[in-house]
Amino acid sequence: MASAELNSIARAMVARKKGILAADESTGTMTSRLDSIGVESTVETRRQWRQLLFTTPDIGDYISGVIMYDETIRQSDDSGVGLVDVLAASNVLTGIKVDNSTHDLAGAPGENITEGLDGLRPRLAEYFLMGARFAKWRALIKIGEGRPSDYAIRTNMHALGRYAALCQEQGLVPIVEPEVLMDGIHSIDDCRSATDRSLSAVFEELDAQNVDLAGIVLKPNMVLSGSGASDRAPAEEVARQTVDCFLEHVPASVPGIAFLSGGQGNEESVVNLDAINKIANREDLPWELTYSYGRGLQAAPLAAWKGEVANVAAAQAVFQQRGRDSSVAREGVYS
Repeated sequence: MASAELNSIARAMVARKKGILAADESTGTMTSRLDSIGVESTVETRRQWRQLLFTTPDIGDYISGVIMYDETIRQSDDSGVGLVDVLAASNVLTGIKVDNSTHDLAGAPGENITEGLDGLRPRLAEYFLMGARFAKWRALIKIGEGRPSDYAIRTNMHALGRYAALCQEQGLVPIVEPEVLMDGIHSIDDCRSATDRSLSAVFEELDAQNVDLAGIVLKPNMVLSGSGASDRAPAEEVARQTVDCFLEHVPASVPGIAFLSGGQGNEESVVNLDAINKIANREDLPWELTYSYGRGLQAAPLAAWKGEVANVAAAQAVFQQRGRDSSVAREGVYS
C-alpha cells in the first residue's frame, strides 16, 4: 500500500474527538474478566461481550478503531453480519493484535520478549483480506531491580521494528506499542528514564528498518509513578513529564500518539489524558494525542452487563459515557 494511504488510515485512527478501543484481550485475559462478573468464558459469551461493545449506538462518535483478537475478527453478530462489517457501518476501522504475547527473555531473568515474528507476513496478508487496516504489537518493559536492561530494550524494540516494516509491506498501519509497565513502587523519574530509553531505541529501530513514520501510530505509556508508590505524582506532573519526554524522542512526522491506560483507574486515565491535552492545546504539539484504552473503557460496562441480555442497553449506556469522557479528555476540556 502506498505511503499516502497508510498515512490517511493513521490519521483516521487519531482523528479529533476519537480514540481506539483495545478489545484484543487473549482468551485467558478475557476469561479472567468474565470470571470477575460470574460469567463462564466460552466462545459465545466472549462473542456476546464484543458484540455488545461494537453495536453500541453512536460508537463512531468517540471510537475511530477497534483492536480485535484473532477469534473476534472471525465472528459475526446475532444476525450473521461479520463484526468487521458491523464496525465499518459505524465508520470504525478494524485492527488486529498480531503478537504471540510475552515470554521470558533468555539471559535476562525477570524480563520479557514479545514473540510472533515467525510466519507473520502471511498472517498479516490474511488479516488484510479479512478487513483489518491496522495491527498491534506490544513490547513490555519492566522497572525495578536493575530493570530495564539495555538488552531487554534493544531486543524488544528490534522486534517492534521488524513487525512494523512487515505491516506496512502488507498494507496495514502498525500500532507501535512500547509499554513501560506501571507495576511497582518506582518514582515518576524512574518511569521517565525507562520511557526515554525505550522511545530512543524504538525510533532508532524504526529508522534502521525503513519504516515510514507517517504511516504508524505510537501507543505508549504515560510517564507515571509506579502503581504501588507511596507518593504518586499528580496529573499536572504526569502531563508535563510525558509531553517533555515525547517532545525529546518522537519525530513530528508521526501522525499521532494513542496512550494506553496501562492499569490506571477509570478516572485516573481520563484525568491524565485531559492534563496532557491541556498542554497540547497551549503549546501546539506536532502530533494528535488520543487514547487506546482497554480496561479504561470496558471495566465499568462489563460490571453493568453481568452476562445478562436484559442488561445490554444499560451496559452500552455506561460504555457510551466512558467513551464520551475519554473523548472530552482527548480534547483537553474534561472536568
